[in-house]
Amino acid sequence: CSAIDACESSNGGCSARAECRRTTPGNRACVCSAGYTGDGIVCMEINPCLVNNGGCDRNAECTQTGPNQAVCNCLKGYSGDGKTCTYISLCSQNNGGCSEFAICNDTELTERTCTCKPNYIGDGFKCRGNIFQELLRNSNTSRFYFHLEALSIRDLTGAGPFTLFVPRTDTLSSDPRVKDWTARGEMAQVLRYHMVGCANLLYKDLTAITNLTSLQGDLIHISYSQNSLILNNKAEIILSDTVGTNGVIHVINQILVP
Repeated sequence: CSAIDACESSNGGCSARAECRRTTPGNRACVCSAGYTGDGIVCMEINPCLVNNGGCDRNAECTQTGPNQAVCNCLKGYSGDGKTCTYISLCSQNNGGCSEFAICNDTELTERTCTCKPNYIGDGFKCRGNIFQELLRNSNTSRFYFHLEALSIRDLTGAGPFTLFVPRTDTLSSDPRVKDWTARGEMAQVLRYHMVGCANLLYKDLTAITNLTSLQGDLIHISYSQNSLILNNKAEIILSDTVGTNGVIHVINQILVP
């Protein structure tokens, strides 16, 4: 007589995911393979994510990848290896997409608010200071700013309001008269002729006005024709309504001469 091997045929009746182990002649035990659980006759994959989130951080997602195997991935708004996840402050990166002159405040996950700093106005994504500051930030008006600085003209830093007509940079740079006015000490008068005090006039407001008195003292004549605003029958407003805390800037294509 020879001992019967119970595991010899059909894995001893054990699950295909189990090991058949001989015990006594004609008997066997079924033991589920690693990563599986059950009585050996029926073996099922162990899902580690069902217990303690698979060892992942509470702010991570556990995803089963195989028998008793899983990966951890931090949820949106968090960073880390999945075992440890740290909240990402939106405001910590590039000021949260807010203006450089705005305060970024984290409100909740993936949310933040942008608020312009004191002495600036805007929606938080675009914030503007006084119009003297805004002149420098725009390439169309920066030349005008440098002329004001060179002559220490600080009118536009006051409370205002002001309405400013600025010849664009290329116009100021190419006009030969600028050098003559500067040499004769008349450039300050020319610059102040482009400023209007005690008024914050947007483009739509200018369409209803015929004359303005400049800070230099002379009048600026305004006419409206063919959907364009013309100053002194020569200079056309080509860009308008750059609003600052103390006034508004309009860009014109010619220099106004008192």
